[in-house]
Amino acid sequence: MVPDQYPTPAAPENGPHPCSRCALRQLPAFLPVSADQLRTIESFRIGARRVEAGGSIIEEHRRSPQLFTLYSGWAFRYKTLSDGRRQILNVLLPGDFVGLQDEFADGQTHGVEALTEVSLCVFARERLWELFHAEPKLGYDITWLAAREEKMIDDNLVTTGRRSAVERVAMLLMHLYRRAERVGMVRDGWVEFPLNQQHIADALGLSLVHTNKTLRRLSQLGLYKLDDRWLRILEPRALEALGDYFERPLRPTPLI
Repeated sequence: MVPDQYPTPAAPENGPHPCSRCALRQLPAFLPVSADQLRTIESFRIGARRVEAGGSIIEEHRRSPQLFTLYSGWAFRYKTLSDGRRQILNVLLPGDFVGLQDEFADGQTHGVEALTEVSLCVFARERLWELFHAEPKLGYDITWLAAREEKMIDDNLVTTGRRSAVERVAMLLMHLYRRAERVGMVRDGWVEFPLNQQHIADALGLSLVHTNKTLRRLSQLGLYKLDDRWLRILEPRALEALGDYFERPLRPTPLI
C-alpha cells in the first residue's frame, strides 16, 4: 500500500537560534558543524520561505538577491530556450544549496521551480563574502557543494549524451531514489515521486512518447512500481545494472 498519511512538509525553525533546532542536522547525511560555525550560519540566515507546488523559487530571467537551502520538498533547476523547450538541469532535495550559480555568471543562468510544496531557509546573497571571511571552513563547504553539483551535471551530460532511453530512465529512478533515501524520505520502501512524464522527458532529453514507452517497459519488467506519485524500486540491482549506475555510498555533505 502506498503511504498516504505522512505529515505535510515541515517548516524551518524560527525564533532565537533556529539552526540549532534544525531537523536536517540530526540526519547522518550531513556533516556536523562547530558551535561557532553554527552561529555564523544563523547570522547569515535572514528567514524562511514557503513556496507552493509549481511556484517559482528563482525566476529564470531575474537575478535573485537571495540564496536558499531547501529544507523540505522537491524542486528542480532548469533553463528554457526561446521557443519554450525546457531542460531540467538537476532535481533538488532537502539540504541542497540553491542559487549559487548566479554569483559567478554573467546574466541569469537558470530558474528554480518547486515540484511539491517546499520550505526553504533564506540567506542574503550580498553577505556571501562576509561568510567566507568569517568562517573559511564554511566557505570551503560552499565550494564543495558547488563542485558536487557540477559532478551531478557531468553525470547528467553522460546520461543524455551516451545512455540509451532505457538506461537513462533506469539511471534517473535509481539516482533519485538513493538521494531521497539518504535524507530520510523513504517510507516502508516507498518515496514520494512528484516528477511526471514531462519532467522526466525534460530531464533526460527524450520525447514524451519515448519516455512513456520506456517507463512502461521497465514497469512491465517488474523493476519498479509507481502508484499515485509514490515510487517503489522492486529490483534495485537489476535497475542499477541496466542504468550502469554503481554509485559509491553517498558520503555526508555540508549543510548551510
